This record gives sequence, C-alpha cells and structure tokens, in this order.
Amino acid sequence: MIVDTALRDREDTGRPIRVGMIGAGATGRAIALQLGTPAPGIRLVAIANRTPENGARAFREAGIVSWQHVSSARQAETFITEGTPVLTEDPFVLTACDAIDILVEVTGTIEPAARVVLDTFRNGKPVVLVNAELDSLIGPILKVKADQAGVVITHTDGDEPGVAMTLLRYLRTLGLRTVAAGNIKGMVDYYRNPDTQRAFAEKNDQDVRKVTSFADSTKLSMEAAVLANATGFRPGRRGMYGPACQYVREMAELLPADQMLATGLVDYALGAAPHTGAFVIVHEENALKQAQFAYYKLGKGPFYVFYTPFHLPHLQIASTLGRAVVHRDATVAPIGGPVAEVLAVAKRDLKAGERLDGIGGYCTYGLIDNVAAARELGALPIGLSEGCVLRQNIAKDEVISFAHVNAAEDSIVHSLWREQNERWPVVGSETGALSGSAR
Repeated sequence: MIVDTALRDREDTGRPIRVGMIGAGATGRAIALQLGTPAPGIRLVAIANRTPENGARAFREAGIVSWQHVSSARQAETFITEGTPVLTEDPFVLTACDAIDILVEVTGTIEPAARVVLDTFRNGKPVVLVNAELDSLIGPILKVKADQAGVVITHTDGDEPGVAMTLLRYLRTLGLRTVAAGNIKGMVDYYRNPDTQRAFAEKNDQDVRKVTSFADSTKLSMEAAVLANATGFRPGRRGMYGPACQYVREMAELLPADQMLATGLVDYALGAAPHTGAFVIVHEENALKQAQFAYYKLGKGPFYVFYTPFHLPHLQIASTLGRAVVHRDATVAPIGGPVAEVLAVAKRDLKAGERLDGIGGYCTYGLIDNVAAARELGALPIGLSEGCVLRQNIAKDEVISFAHVNAAEDSIVHSLWREQNERWPVVGSETGALSGSAR
C-alpha cells in the first residue's frame, strides 16, 4: 500500500499517526502549522519546548485552540488518548509517552537533541531529524543505535538532503545510474555573522545564528554531509566545487566527470535557476538511450541533470512521517560509516584564549571534507567546536584541529563521536583525530 493510500485509510478509520515534536522555533512552528491543518492520517498531538510560550504559539498558529500543559508521560497519554494535544517543557515526557507514535526533533541543537534521540530509541519510537547539525556529526552511529532498538531514524523530505534523496531513489528505480546529487544554492559567503544577518532574521522571525549558518556555508556543508552519508557519494574537494551557473542543468558539464564516475559527488549549484530545491545527475553511455534523452530535451549527455524545483520541509515532512511509520522506510539515513564531516574553519583571525562560539557564530564557518582528509588533519568538527578554547592563534580560513584547542569531552555527543570513529576507523589516522582528544 503506497503512503498516500495508507494515510487516507488511517484518516478514514480514525487511526492517525500521532506525532510529538521537540522544538517550536521557526521551522517547528511551520511544521505545526501544516500538520495542524491537518494532513490526512497524521495528527500533531504534543509539543515539547523549553519555553512553553513558543510551544503555545505553535499550537495557536496551527489553529489548535485547546491543549493541556503536562509534566509526566502518564498525564500526556491520558489527554492525548482523549483527543487533547499536550504541551510540556520536558522532552522526555514525550519520549516516554505511549500515546505518541513518532518523534520529530527540530531543535537544531546537538547535545540536548542527542539525549532526546537516544531516549526515544529506548522507548521504541522512530525519529525524524529536522536537524542537520546533529545528523551530519553523528548520524551513522545514531543509525546503529536505531537499528539495535528496532526503530527508524531518518532525515526529512523537504530539507535538501531529503529532496535530493527522494529524487535519487526514484531515478534508481527507473534503472538510471546516479552519479551526483546536491543543493541549488542562492549565495555563499563564509564571513557572514550574526551582525550581518540580524535584519534578515528579524524580518523573517528566525533565529539569527540559524540564519547565519544558512549564509556562511555551514548548513550547506552539513546537508551535503547528510547526503554523502546516505549515498556514499563524496565531496570532490574541501567545501565542494559549487560552480556558478544560470540553470541547474549546466551542472552536467561543470562537475568533474572522472570524480562523478569514480566515487559519485555531492555538490551544489550556485545561483542557478530554479534557485531552490535539489538536483541529481545520472550517467548514460548507451547511444540509443542518449538519443531518447535528446529527443525529450534533456541534453546531449552522457550526463543528465534531473531536479526538484522546491524544498518545503514543513510540507514534505508528512511524506517522511508516513513512510517511517507505515513502511518503516527512512527517507534519508546513513548506509554505513561516515563518508564526510564538516570541519570548523576560522572566520577571522582568532587569538589564543578565545572561546569558539559554534555554528552560526562569529568565530567559525563549516566546510565539508572527506572523512579521511578530516582525520588526517585531526580536524575539529564544527558540531563539537562550541565552548572550545584556543591554545594558539589561528589565521583566517585555517582549519581548526583538536591540537589547537582545549575541548570539554565529557558530553554524550563526544562519546558518540568517539564511538563512531572507533567503529569505522580510518587507516593511518592519528589517534587524537580518532578519539577526539587534544594532544
């Protein structure tokens, strides 16, 4: 049974998928707005947010006029079973609530999100990550934990990795050889910071650090890492190529053919129409098939670009929710160990003693690189950088390594990152790079 039919059957028989959401920022509120419509066969039944006022705002904007504030999983179960949505400051109320079928993690945090995801697994629930920050850092080891718990973990359709992966899987179903995939990006400026992005963030009612990460390449790199880990494709170089072009189909001629054929590539088109969405490149050598592609106006080949001209996380997440619950099918999930990581790179000249301010801040931007190159450098992932104190001066655009910082390593995320490295070691890597130790 395909997903839309299954969801309509759930709607008709009064068995909707009951969704709990962690986080009620701009993206969370947009998701709540769509699910509150509601989407057929899906109901938003719970929100956890550290500030309940934002959770209440999400309910109100979604047209949900009545909800109950709860402080325990039992309370939550009682109200949800009676048909009343619930609101709490404590995400672990939702992870333990038996009246919730699936959790959506949409905080953009790393350490708190990791704790919530692990507890959700312990309670036997699948997880949808609208959280490239976490997924790009430790997605592979979280997939192991999900498999051990017998549940699904997936990134979401609507975010660019999900848009690309949904298209890529469809093209593979047709018997086409996929060799590259990525984002259509409007602009990249490594040196944007919260000051330069504040007006845009305020105009669009978004978090300024989040908006900064969109502009300075960090989010782009994290999304590409999620896609790399799900496909096995690699970045062709640190930061990817990102050729500028007028139309996304020009990417067929702008990425290195040898790398696409050898390893597959994750990359992005810069400034290209249709100016949003994601693309997939396929390769076809057969002359008769090339003639058919030319007839249908896809170009002369042997590389052909397919694309989706939109990415709408708040809308397309419904498909991911349905696939995860109905078919236990992950829209986007790692297929093995990490293929790529997102390195912390100095946004300006940094001085010894400075404390790094993490994703979307003033100190660093993130660039994707192949995991072997990252380990050889002992590179510090930007997802582990916040709070690290520099031991020495770092020049603008220099990759920051563990050797450059004093890092707190007693967090769950550091532990999971070390476990991930130990499970999938890179031959010849330094011990410090593998362990995350500053040596």
